[in-house]
Amino acid sequence: MTLTRTAATFAPPVMEARRWLEGVTFSPERPLINVSQAAPVAAPPEPLLHHIADTALNKPEAHLYGPVLGLPELRAEVATQWSAAYAGEIAPAQVAITSGCNQAFCATLTAIAGEGDEVILPTPWYFNHKMWLDMQGVTAVPLPTDAHLLPDPEHAAALITERTRAIVLVTPNNPGGVEYPAELVRAMYELAKSHGIRLIVDETYRDFDSRTGAPHDLFGDPDWQDTLVQLYSFSKAYRLTGHRVGAMVGSVELLAEAEKFLDTVTICPNQLGQHAALWGMQNLSQWLAGERAEILDRRAAITDNLPLLTNQGWELQGAGAYFAYMKHPFALASDQLAQQLVQSHGILTLPGTMFTPEGDQAGKDTLRVAFANVDRTGIGDLFARLATVKA
Repeated sequence: MTLTRTAATFAPPVMEARRWLEGVTFSPERPLINVSQAAPVAAPPEPLLHHIADTALNKPEAHLYGPVLGLPELRAEVATQWSAAYAGEIAPAQVAITSGCNQAFCATLTAIAGEGDEVILPTPWYFNHKMWLDMQGVTAVPLPTDAHLLPDPEHAAALITERTRAIVLVTPNNPGGVEYPAELVRAMYELAKSHGIRLIVDETYRDFDSRTGAPHDLFGDPDWQDTLVQLYSFSKAYRLTGHRVGAMVGSVELLAEAEKFLDTVTICPNQLGQHAALWGMQNLSQWLAGERAEILDRRAAITDNLPLLTNQGWELQGAGAYFAYMKHPFALASDQLAQQLVQSHGILTLPGTMFTPEGDQAGKDTLRVAFANVDRTGIGDLFARLATVKA
């Protein structure tokens, strides 16, 4: 019997972690601290909610099928804003709207790789990227990162074969939180370009980058579309997770191939979500700046509270966007430690084993903390609890 496509990969990690909560009770004095999932749990801001309601009531076409590659006005807005932000030239025809950023990744890989091909993923990797490659019969080639979770372009070059179709970067990184320096992204771009493969840059968390200005200059190249594919999500910026709206930016030819996949899977992106994303881009820049400031303060709280853990042998390997990536000091593997933390300390986090190849020691030694829904006080409480762990 042949192996089904879904049987080729592992169970969704976030869903697995949620099952660890079954049968566990938490007291009012020490409630659960959930730092397992990187998604806002609050509703969109009220003005955006009103816009969504108004669209639902007064735009009948928002309830019908739309263009496969997305709302033309939203594609144009992304092209305009991205061209200004990255000092490049991006046309609306080079933008596609997708049902979330995960679908943008799936569409991209389906358009550029086939069974038996290879894609280079820095580790720790984003598990949904690995899952999709598994299900497509595409080999994920691990690219180990350094002590600061940064990949080495020379090491990546050594992994390229005739079957390599792309290098994937996530910056700011999930799960590591690190912001890849512009020169590193450029080096990976030049490497991909020299080998005639794609560089896929997932910038889901670009709105929470701590740096000012563009995080890279790749769109400034006149022929960027021959190498670069950029992915983005509106979910985090405007709290639209349930509406599933993402984007992919690439060549017109690539999007034409991706359109085949998108038409088959969803026909069109969520219409209400697209209208919400467009309105958000045009009206919520000041509100989004406040959201960014809050996330950056939570990142600062990680650093402020870090001595509580370093004194116990913990090590912070990366922090940024929604994440802190921690090396724990225990002999116990992280997948066992994470399950123990639920019952012993009321903490739900994800182990590094969910972001690394099976058996990888670095995965056994690390935990990911997603602090998108834990404020400064909550981070202090989290670190105080972790400081008492004896495994």
